[in-house]
Amino acid sequence: MEAYLDNSATTRPCEAAVAAAEEALREGWHNPSALYRPALEAQKKVEAVRALCLKAAQAQGQRLVFTGSGTEADNLAIFGTLRGVRAPGRVLYLVTEHPAVTACMQEVRRLGHEAIPIPVDRQGVCDLEALEKLMTPDTRLICIMQVNNEVGAVQPLSETSALRDRLCPDAAIHVDGVQGFLRVPVDFNRLGIQSYAFSGHKIHACKGIGGLIFRKDHRLHALTLGGGQEDGLRSGTENTVGIAMLGAAVGAFPADAVQRMRGLKKRLWNSLREAIPSAVLNGPDPDSAAAAPHILNVSLPPVRSQTMLFALEGDGVFVSAGSACSSHRQKVSPVLTAMHADAQRADCALRFSLSPETTEAVIDYAAACAAKHYALLSRYVRR
Repeated sequence: MEAYLDNSATTRPCEAAVAAAEEALREGWHNPSALYRPALEAQKKVEAVRALCLKAAQAQGQRLVFTGSGTEADNLAIFGTLRGVRAPGRVLYLVTEHPAVTACMQEVRRLGHEAIPIPVDRQGVCDLEALEKLMTPDTRLICIMQVNNEVGAVQPLSETSALRDRLCPDAAIHVDGVQGFLRVPVDFNRLGIQSYAFSGHKIHACKGIGGLIFRKDHRLHALTLGGGQEDGLRSGTENTVGIAMLGAAVGAFPADAVQRMRGLKKRLWNSLREAIPSAVLNGPDPDSAAAAPHILNVSLPPVRSQTMLFALEGDGVFVSAGSACSSHRQKVSPVLTAMHADAQRADCALRFSLSPETTEAVIDYAAACAAKHYALLSRYVRR
C-alpha cells in the first residue's frame, strides 16, 4: 500500500485538472492576447478562472494577477508594495513565515527598511502582544501567513488587521495563503488585508501556477516588464494550461473536504499517541480553532526524523521533516526553534499533511507503520 501524506509539499493533480489541461493543450492553446476568435475564447476562459478564484477567497470586486508560483506572488506583494513607498519604514513579518517571505527580508533591509520578525507562542501562533508593541506609525508592511506550512498554526488575521487599523493605518497587510486557500476560510473583503497569495499545486492543480489577490485600491508596482499582460503587473504570455488546471481544481474541491480532513487528522494523532506515548505534538491541538485541518506535526523522540522518514519510505509511507523547500539542507527547523522546541524535539519532528484524497485506510496504515518502526528504532539511541 502507498500512503502519501506530504500534501503540503505538493498534491496530485485531480482528474478534473488533468482533463482541463488536455482540453487547453488540444483546443485552447491560442495566445489570449491575440484578437481573433479562438484567442478571445482563451481570454474568456482565463477571466472565468480569475473570477472563480476571487469568489473562493470571498474577494469579489478585487483584482487578481496570475503568477508562476506562490513564491512569485509573495515577492510581487512585498516588493510591488514597497516600490511605491516614498520613505523607508518598518516591515514586520512573522518569524515562522515561509522562505518565500523571509528570504525577501535581506533585500528589504538593503532597500533601507527596518525588517523586524514578529515572535510566536509555543504553539506557533502570532504573539499579538508583541506585535502590538512592534507596530509604529512608520510601519509600511506587515506579512503574516494564514497557515504555517510546518505545524499548521492558523494565524489571527482579523486581530492583526484590527491592530493595524488602530496603530498604523497606512500599513499594508500581506497574507501568504498558500497553505490556507480552500482549506481554511478566508473572507478577503471583510479582513481588511491588502493582498493574499496562493498556489495551484497545493490544491490539486499543477506546479507553475499561482496568484496574488489584492485590493483594487492597493497600488502595486510590476517586477516583470514586457508586453504588459495581467494589467502590466506580470508580463509574459499567460500560462493558459496552468490557469485552466487551477480553475478546474478550485471548482472540483469537495465541499466536505475540510471536515473530513480534520477528522482524519484527529484519527492520526490519536493513533500515534496511543501507540507511542512519548509522541509530542508540535503546534495547536487538533481540536483548536488555531489548528489547520490538514497538517499534523509530531515529534517521536528519541528517533530522529530522517531515520523515521527512510523507514517509513520502505513501507510506501511518504511524509516530511518540515518544509519541502529546506528538506535537503538537513538543518534544525527555524519554525520549531521559534516555538522554543528543544533540540531533540526539533530533530525528531515529522510532518504529516493530508488532502481531500486521504482515506481512513491511508491514515491507519501510516500510523501502524510509524508504531512498528518506533518500537524497533527507539531501542537504538545515538550517544
